[in-house]
Amino acid sequence: MNKQLVFLKIASKVVKTAAWIFLCLGSISGIFLLLGQVPGNPRWAGLVILLVYSFVFFFFFLVAKMADILAKIISEVKKEA
Repeated sequence: MNKQLVFLKIASKVVKTAAWIFLCLGSISGIFLLLGQVPGNPRWAGLVILLVYSFVFFFFFLVAKMADILAKIISEVKKEA
């Protein structure tokens, strides 16, 4: 297998893992802020944190999916050639 394909597949898995970690940590911190568990911070900051981390999750997940699709396209083109 081509080194580029291996790199794309590994990078995709790493980025997907990072995306899920961001979502989990962001949702936990946002929920703690919404419930008022963190003193000195307003509750609306929890919604902002949830929105920001959700955006980061979807962005990273989209980048990983694009890498998966690119790897599939490259492998299909190499099969035909």
